[in-house]
Amino acid sequence: MGKGQFFFAMRRYLLLFSILLCCVACRRHSTPPLAPRPVKVATVQAVDFLDRDFAGMATADDAVNMAFKIAGQVAAVDVSKGDYVSRGETLARLDPRDVELQVAADRAQYERARSQFDRVSRLMEHEAVSRQEYESAETALVQARSTFENASDLLSQTTLRAPFAGVIERTYVDTYQRVTAGQTILRLVNPISTTVEFTMPERSLSLLSDSLTRFTVRFDNYPDVRFSARLDTYAKTASDASGFPVSLKLDRMAIAPYNISPGMTCQVTIRSADERTKDVAVPLTAIYAPAEGGEYVWVVSSEDRVERRAVRLGDVFGRDRVVVLSGLNVGEEVVVAGVYRLTEGERVKILNR
Repeated sequence: MGKGQFFFAMRRYLLLFSILLCCVACRRHSTPPLAPRPVKVATVQAVDFLDRDFAGMATADDAVNMAFKIAGQVAAVDVSKGDYVSRGETLARLDPRDVELQVAADRAQYERARSQFDRVSRLMEHEAVSRQEYESAETALVQARSTFENASDLLSQTTLRAPFAGVIERTYVDTYQRVTAGQTILRLVNPISTTVEFTMPERSLSLLSDSLTRFTVRFDNYPDVRFSARLDTYAKTASDASGFPVSLKLDRMAIAPYNISPGMTCQVTIRSADERTKDVAVPLTAIYAPAEGGEYVWVVSSEDRVERRAVRLGDVFGRDRVVVLSGLNVGEEVVVAGVYRLTEGERVKILNR
């Protein structure tokens, strides 16, 4: 190839390269700008009170394990699991024959002692017996009467009766089974519950002594109804690491239209005044926690651009809110959906303003 041909080829390549650069530049200028990213926002609000939720359960107001005071053979269990019984209704019976024989023997002994005392008393009137014999007969009579009365009481203990109206939760023995004194025969439970129990951590225990603290209960069976409750009892010590047991009482008239029974699960909400009046709160979904660390929110400016701002968080309360101790002011708007797709200064489109 000669010099002329070489220079001609180079000029042609340079010309093609220039045309290619122009096309790329034109295409770059012709690309339309990115549309604003659609987001949802929430307004930063002041915190006047804090709501804390705990899982709870309705427990029986009255519940008792029924047992015989004496040993014997079960003659009959007159109720079954789930039966409703009235106060005083017969629940179970022991075979009374052994006790009846003992009562008959003690009654005979008592009659003999009384007859002997009557005879000695008549002789004492005529001074035919000594004072010592009289006192001995009197003592024998008192002992025999006490033994007979105790035996008669034991006879009444061969029948178990309901101390209050309720439902048989469970039976533990069968007919003809021999049982010992104090052995559980069945469990009787009041089917209407006004008591709710739950556990709370140690750091929240101080709320129970605050007169401004309020309690509400929402049962899973009645999700649209909130019942007011009052503090009943709570333990200042915990037997394990699960928390401190707390008991609330519901108003009996308020729950009358509803079937609140022991074992029903519920959510207990404790509302307390916020001691730090300058605190603000945002939804939990507004918190941006990148892999490199730190806690941030995306604040929307007046030009609908986002600014990443560091925040210091406090307690989580309610279902989905968190206290922000510093970094935000009341009235500012923060992004609550799509926080991990944003970049600093990006323009956004507010969907729920």
